[in-house]
Amino acid sequence: MSVGSGQADLYGVPFSGLPKYPMSNNDDYKPTTRLVHGPSHSAKWDFSHHVTPPLSSSTTYRLDSAERGARGFTEFGQYVRDDGETPVYIYDRLDEPTRSILEGELCDAEGGECCVTFASGMAAIAASMSSILALGDEIVTHPVVYGCTHSLFTNWYPKFGFPVHYHNLNDIEGLAQVVSDKTRVLFMESPANPTLELIDLGALRAFADKVNERRPDDRKLLIYVDNTFATPFCQRPIALGADVVLHSLTKNIGGFGTEIGGAVIAPKSMLSTLLLYRKDFGAILSSKSAWAIMVYGLPTLPLRLKRQQYTANIVAPWLEKFDGIVQVTYPGLDSFPQRDLAHKQLRDFDNDFAPGNMIYFTVNDDVIDAKGLLNYVAENAYSVTLAVSLGHTKTLIESPANMTHSSYTDGSAASSTGIRLSIGLESPGDIQRDLEAAISAARRNTQPA
Repeated sequence: MSVGSGQADLYGVPFSGLPKYPMSNNDDYKPTTRLVHGPSHSAKWDFSHHVTPPLSSSTTYRLDSAERGARGFTEFGQYVRDDGETPVYIYDRLDEPTRSILEGELCDAEGGECCVTFASGMAAIAASMSSILALGDEIVTHPVVYGCTHSLFTNWYPKFGFPVHYHNLNDIEGLAQVVSDKTRVLFMESPANPTLELIDLGALRAFADKVNERRPDDRKLLIYVDNTFATPFCQRPIALGADVVLHSLTKNIGGFGTEIGGAVIAPKSMLSTLLLYRKDFGAILSSKSAWAIMVYGLPTLPLRLKRQQYTANIVAPWLEKFDGIVQVTYPGLDSFPQRDLAHKQLRDFDNDFAPGNMIYFTVNDDVIDAKGLLNYVAENAYSVTLAVSLGHTKTLIESPANMTHSSYTDGSAASSTGIRLSIGLESPGDIQRDLEAAISAARRNTQPA
């Protein structure tokens, strides 16, 4: 016997037809809770029975008719809400459920209007600008950015007809002399990799608004912020004035060092162009990576960062006490040069100060051999690992000038004696123990013979 509305199942339980979804608005709950649970209902998937969303793993999708296939291509790139009609899935490179749900969660966490994910952070950065730039359009970027971003800006974009100009984006007065009618993007990281310099996003927003008063909508000056270091847990740049937010999902958001991915959170007006660009250039985030980031990375992000911040707040002031360490840069230190701006912009979901888990320090090469310090870590340390990347469960250490930022051939992004430390989940005392041993082993003999 078929079971319909008003009837009962074999156990005598009334059956009401379609499942009832919670009436409460997810916005009533804290962002930390929403990162754990995701949407209570999604048109993209049946969330009424799955506690953990299943992994979709299909490159192509069955079409009920030629008309449905045509409809899918016609509707591709349109905005699909979680409470709307289920999209027509055609082919993984266009859209698929797991990745799409992750995009919704990232969009919610950043307070944006839409999100498109990519195969890597660099794919996201390149797509976010290449998809809107026309021949002759210009970019103004802060002088210090990730080494591969710098390489994109110096080796490739000029060849494509997109000139890139470097200017301190905290120098608003000077910026007015650099920005022209051809400038479409102001690009920055805040905090910057590796120096942790912050950009005053409120001041930059006021500047851009003034410029945009005389521009048409399709030529607005846009503010792009790479928020990889802070993550949406520590900072939401859109609320501070950004138009577009970028992430390497490989880092803190993914969190476990197992997946590579990137994300663009942008105005809804950019969605169709971003999706079309991703479709044609093909840099899609795999559903398997999207699933791991959604199920393991996002739900644990607040927990991991709170622990990492706790440790960073112990390790950073401890490093300041060593003879031979010239400067320790960490937003949580009283000595941080932009302390007031840090307390203004770096705020977690509960509005508590959130300085993050990244530390950058420089050594006096006459006192401490920076390369020797790293080599000692590589050969002897247990709780600190010599490796590039960041935001891992494990504490990672590297030399930006010689590794991640080596594309800056003039060394302007990082000191040759600068060391970047990404704090993981180990015991603070163990990290201190390994670092102290490395510093001691790398200390030069300065005593007279």
